[in-house]
Amino acid sequence: MKRRQIVQLAAASLAAPALMVRAQAAFPVKPVKLLVAFPAGGPTDITMRVLAEGAGKILGQSVVVENKPGAGGTLPAQALQTAPADGYTVAQIPLGVFRLPYTTKLNWDPVKDIQYVINVTGYAFGLVVPADSPLKTWADFVAYAKANPGKLSYGSTGTMTTPHLTMELIAQQQGLQLLHVPYKGSADLMQALLGGQLMAGADSTGFAPQVEAGKLRVLNTWGAERLGKFPNVPTLKELGIALVQNSPFGIGAPKGTPPAVVARLHDAFKQAMEQDAYRSALARYDMVPMYMSTAEYEKFAADTFGREKALVEKLGLLKAQ
Repeated sequence: MKRRQIVQLAAASLAAPALMVRAQAAFPVKPVKLLVAFPAGGPTDITMRVLAEGAGKILGQSVVVENKPGAGGTLPAQALQTAPADGYTVAQIPLGVFRLPYTTKLNWDPVKDIQYVINVTGYAFGLVVPADSPLKTWADFVAYAKANPGKLSYGSTGTMTTPHLTMELIAQQQGLQLLHVPYKGSADLMQALLGGQLMAGADSTGFAPQVEAGKLRVLNTWGAERLGKFPNVPTLKELGIALVQNSPFGIGAPKGTPPAVVARLHDAFKQAMEQDAYRSALARYDMVPMYMSTAEYEKFAADTFGREKALVEKLGLLKAQ
């Protein structure tokens, strides 16, 4: 009897890998949850829902978006640390994730403890003011800030986000003291700006519809070249500020997700990136598809992790080690 049990256990252990391979090959057999780092209604949410819909059709199962705003866009990455490594929970990974360990005590590593799947796009950024603001140009903005230290309020999509840190770098270079007000995402920020609670807003081009509606004015954009949607708006470089800022983001899964599942997710999201619906959604905000393969995205994560330390250190925000 004992010998028979040993044989049965040995047979089961030999069969287990084969069963796992078959389960991975069948992936997915239920909906996939995609955690998005910003609130519903903003440009990230809108474009990621279009991408999720396209990927879901390719996978044969729904990709369901769940918004997890707050903490500078880092909550989805944190959620991956406790999610099962089976491919059924994936997350948007904004750039802020790579600076998190330099400002907050963590028990996980953004490079080693996330399985990077694919990079899908990146933000274009700029600074906007209400259309009726007396600050008509960047020169007006600088003059007011210098005449009123600490009184010119601007909002961003959260403390330690790329818009926040970029504005602090600009202020440092220009000798300005600004009043920063953080929000959970673009939708909340735009509501506050249009409601007269702020003088300016630093954000991704989620502000584009409000500009086109005549409610906001763009003072500058932050890319290497002028944006097609705002051809008359100068870049930071044109204004004499030696700074170019964009912010690629993609999709990650829990560490230990099987390679076959990662490949399946990668291929589905890559095909969805190529669809007209996704490209059209991005174009609303002057965004474009920005593809990185799994290997390229992993390298980008490691390289960015090092660069972000230098940025946080320059601003004097590096936490005591």
